[in-house]
Amino acid sequence: MSLASTGACTSVNAKGQTNIVVAASLELSGSAADIGVAYQRALELRAAQINAGGLLGDRRLTVKVQDNRGDPATALTQITAFTADPEVAAIITGTCADCTSGAAKVINERQVPTIALTPVADVIAPAADRKYIFRLAPSADDDALVLAGELGRAGQRKVALLSSDDAYGRHGSDALTRETGKITGAKIVGRGQYGPAESDLSKAARSALTGAPDAVVIWAYPQQAALAVGAVRAGGYHGQVYLDAAAAGDLFLGGPFAGSDSTSMVFTPTLAIDDVIATTPAKAARRQWFQDYTSRYGTYHGHASFAADALQLIANAVAQSDATDGATLRTRLETAQVDGLSGSIRFTPDNHSGLTPQSLAMLEARGGRWRLLG
Repeated sequence: MSLASTGACTSVNAKGQTNIVVAASLELSGSAADIGVAYQRALELRAAQINAGGLLGDRRLTVKVQDNRGDPATALTQITAFTADPEVAAIITGTCADCTSGAAKVINERQVPTIALTPVADVIAPAADRKYIFRLAPSADDDALVLAGELGRAGQRKVALLSSDDAYGRHGSDALTRETGKITGAKIVGRGQYGPAESDLSKAARSALTGAPDAVVIWAYPQQAALAVGAVRAGGYHGQVYLDAAAAGDLFLGGPFAGSDSTSMVFTPTLAIDDVIATTPAKAARRQWFQDYTSRYGTYHGHASFAADALQLIANAVAQSDATDGATLRTRLETAQVDGLSGSIRFTPDNHSGLTPQSLAMLEARGGRWRLLG
């Protein structure tokens, strides 16, 4: 029996305006709460901006956020309820890949477009079974390509890797090993793995440092990235540390990052927007977004722009058509091409991962904050 939603996905508020509801299942507590909260803040701010700008005319964009605590079972319950709600036009999910993958069947059957803000590319595969799932975040393959390029440029040949023992970390490890192998004379000389919720990373750090590396690459979300940096420094390593894009957190650096000018990270330039000259409308928009977010919340979190772009993509899809049914919105999203707040975003029927590799750059810790490298 088909469970496809054919409703209008709208409601009318007290002012007689039509509401376009976007539901979000995010990690607002647990180990990824800092990212989840940044997503929530970005969604609230961007919704207000979209409404103030009049993109949807008399229609008003409303965001409905729930905390899934990083638990796939909780996320499944939430997403199932969202897909059954005729007011919900689309869904946004957070970093937890299993939270999206576990709900893929109901998302696809009920035809509710969903944008996942996870670095794990498997959430959109197999494509035939996940036609309604899109992904907006850096990918491990692109991260590894940029990192390996920087390792080669800097002459780093003996590389150690610390990564989480989960799908995200394993994919990153495979990608970095592959790309590092393309550099003449370079190799991974030490590896350390840790559990996704582990807080004592000293053992993993010791394992990674056994090969006397020239450089250490850490594949981790912000909280564990900071722990990993602290662990390798405590283990006596004082050389260059490189982070993948998921490690991006607050603009201003504290803890193990404080005073460290030997840490680099692959990410989008939005986190270092003060170093970017606003020579195009897109760059000017990124600078304005950075300033608006910082003014409202007191700091900037690297991942915020992905949530804002996801909401903007959904709003654009709604604005392009009088219909707000899932099939129509999916078709609009599948051909979306925008210069977003994160960078260049391109979806195609064959590729539901939107952020292009050209959107990534190398940043460095300098003066207590992230800056463009060099």
